[in-house]
Amino acid sequence: MSDFYQTGVVSTLHRLGKTNLGALEAELSEHARHRPIALILPTTFSDFKGEAFKKILENLRGVKYLKEIVVVMNKTDTMEFRQAKRILSEYPFETKVVWSSGPRIGELYKLLEKNELFIGPDGKGRSVWIALGYVIATEKSEVIALHDCDILTYDRELLARLCYPAANPNMGYEFCKGFYSRVTDRMYGRVTRLFFTPLIRALQKILGYLPVLVYFDSFRYPLSGEFSLDIDLARVNRIPSDWGLEVGFLAEVYRNCVPKRICQVDLIESFEHKHQELSETDPAKGLLKMCIDITKTIFRTLSTEGVVISAGALRTLESTYLRTAQDTIKRYEDDASINQLYFDRHAEVSAVEAFCKGIKIAAKEFLDNPLSTPEIPNWNRVTSAIPDFLEKLKEAVEEDNR
Repeated sequence: MSDFYQTGVVSTLHRLGKTNLGALEAELSEHARHRPIALILPTTFSDFKGEAFKKILENLRGVKYLKEIVVVMNKTDTMEFRQAKRILSEYPFETKVVWSSGPRIGELYKLLEKNELFIGPDGKGRSVWIALGYVIATEKSEVIALHDCDILTYDRELLARLCYPAANPNMGYEFCKGFYSRVTDRMYGRVTRLFFTPLIRALQKILGYLPVLVYFDSFRYPLSGEFSLDIDLARVNRIPSDWGLEVGFLAEVYRNCVPKRICQVDLIESFEHKHQELSETDPAKGLLKMCIDITKTIFRTLSTEGVVISAGALRTLESTYLRTAQDTIKRYEDDASINQLYFDRHAEVSAVEAFCKGIKIAAKEFLDNPLSTPEIPNWNRVTSAIPDFLEKLKEAVEEDNR
């Protein structure tokens, strides 16, 4: 059972005991009459064929409150796309597949580039962005929920709890971030535990308790891929095209919402999904790549808040982060010990050293070019430049799904 302690500047909605799923879904169905809900599932074909995604689809058989389900697939060729459509057609619910790497949407990307609108490489950020655009274009839903497709412990309770805060008009939330405990016989979530939170707290030591840093530090799992939001927020939020997606999205929510309209919700008792390799020797992949992209996103966010980030401050950050993270390892080791969990201190230290290397690389790249990885424009910007773009997107998706 979770605690009920409220911390930081956003509301925390806890999981206090066993959820009455039937009652929660019935209430969601009533709310969905007035605030229809769309679910976006971003995936690649390899994840689509995995056991986790099959479990997600089986659970969706029993969900009655969703207005539309949108599966967005990137890095998928023609044969894989056709196979995906065939498999989805076997389920009793209607699903639209947004083929974000397909030729029809590829032509729309060219149109954006022609109008000098940056959309980034083929990846999760671009896929999420184009899927949000499609839901906006259909004009069917008022609330959008999104979660990853590699969740091995997925069930309907996770989805219901994710949708509920944004769908319930009495709560008044525009954005809801999911969180959960990544614990089996050991602790996972290294990027959050050993990198993101110590980095934010190191920045607070150097720069002070800036509102945006306090905001970031309020989230229990800031890097989770699960969130729900109001459709109007989806129109104005920009999205990073790299591994900074989750943090960049949080930064945009901070920019566009007041804190009392933001919450986080405890989704599930046990959460397990695939684990990324650390890749401490290759900054172009794995958790090291994730660390670099997230760090640059944080630096860009601070810059937009008027914070002057100097080379001296970044050198100080490296040592401050390292000490903060080392102290954090001791806390987790003690926590693991009292809970009789396996704890590999050497692996934890190696991860911190790799993340410190990533911060150094990110600092250099940021100083060389602070705007090196611009965000994808929001949908209001796109429709201002190309008024009929959403209609073109809707037609492309409909043609792909025929």
